[in-house]
Amino acid sequence: MADTVIRSGKTSPGLLASLTPLLREWLPRQRWFAGKGSPVTGFSLVAGTELLPVGSRLGLYHLLVRAHQGADPGDCYQLLVGVREALPPRLAPALIGRVPDGPLAGHTVYDALDDTRPAEVLLEALRTEARIGVLRFDRDHAQEIRPGLVPRRLTAEQSNSSVVFGDTFILKLLRRVVPGINPDLELPLALARAGCARVPAPTAWLTADLDGDPGDGAAAAGGEEPYVLGVLQPFLQGATDGWELALRELAKGEDFAAEARALGRATAEVHTSLARALPTATLGQAQLVPLVDGMVQRLDAAAQAVPALRPYAPALRTAFTALADLAAEGRVWTAQRVHGDLHLGQVLRAPSGDWALIDFEGEPARPLAERRMPQPVVRDVAGMLRSFDYAAHSAVPPVPGWAETCRAAYCAGYGEVSGTDPRTDPVLLRAYETDKAVYEVVYEARHRPEWLSVPLSAVRRLAASDQI
Repeated sequence: MADTVIRSGKTSPGLLASLTPLLREWLPRQRWFAGKGSPVTGFSLVAGTELLPVGSRLGLYHLLVRAHQGADPGDCYQLLVGVREALPPRLAPALIGRVPDGPLAGHTVYDALDDTRPAEVLLEALRTEARIGVLRFDRDHAQEIRPGLVPRRLTAEQSNSSVVFGDTFILKLLRRVVPGINPDLELPLALARAGCARVPAPTAWLTADLDGDPGDGAAAAGGEEPYVLGVLQPFLQGATDGWELALRELAKGEDFAAEARALGRATAEVHTSLARALPTATLGQAQLVPLVDGMVQRLDAAAQAVPALRPYAPALRTAFTALADLAAEGRVWTAQRVHGDLHLGQVLRAPSGDWALIDFEGEPARPLAERRMPQPVVRDVAGMLRSFDYAAHSAVPPVPGWAETCRAAYCAGYGEVSGTDPRTDPVLLRAYETDKAVYEVVYEARHRPEWLSVPLSAVRRLAASDQI
């Protein structure tokens, strides 16, 4: 299999043009497509690599494609396109379409991650550290990657795509990609070096080096940093994500406080390790002013977009101005690298009871440079506190006081490890939780109106009090 992978690399002229009509219909329907609501007007090829020759029973292309939407230059997406003469029934859900003309005329193309053979090709390339066109497959030699592990794609909706190999590894492929150091690889590598066991250490990773030798397989743009495309990590067999576990305990009427406390401890351990492994910063008035301005601007934009938020906007603004006032009085805070998008769906509880944090990409909609900036640790704490609120509102019937108990236990557990309970800085915590709730209001109004009552409930609480 390794020989098959390594000898490939070319793409046919006219390939993207022949796929464009099909991709224009297929791409906007994908869960991970970020440009919903605006039509795709065209595509440009950032890089293209043939991983399996089309002349065989199964062809495979790796494409980095920029989707243009009107005047917007568009986002770049990673696609794995399988090519077959006919698609077997098991792959029907992965269908992209039948190519009418061009180099693939008469062939059927599909999302290849649903197919066993293409997934095997990726794992073998990682195992052997292949170099194929612009693609670079690298690995940690301290971890063994056995050949022949059987792949299966995870079907849960997410902003990227994941494949599990034999219950040993999980490969996360980023779909919307940008050049630069992605925190989903950077932070787990740093934590592994720091000896933090709360985050699975990367086993291997895939990048695209457009400044390298593109061979025949890419239309490289000079001067760009490499793209991080995917990360292979140990699969935590038998682990349950925090959201599923919380809902299960809620349905049984069970107390979740002990788990929330343990999760707070795990979060603090990760933050402590990140502060040791990577530089920290001090936030004074000069740094807080633009941060607070951004919060206020997001609140104003949200109030314009969601009328239900407008009555609370003046009171919510005080959460931000109170933080600015403290900074003006000379108060300073420490900032460091954080998870950036922490919630119950981003944590796993192993059968042993240990918690692990995963998915360090941050909020994909935010610019990469912003996601890599040092921030107060309460950014993550606020995200988890909001997640407890969401879980509580999902219970039927509601369990009174469940979220409040979990929030208190989480903060207490965090303080046991870090030495500082987040509740001892209520102004900072209220500002970050308010900013998160405002974001949730806009998201739910646009995508899940039936959930809008959840963040609005938090908005009412935050507007009425300066406590969490």
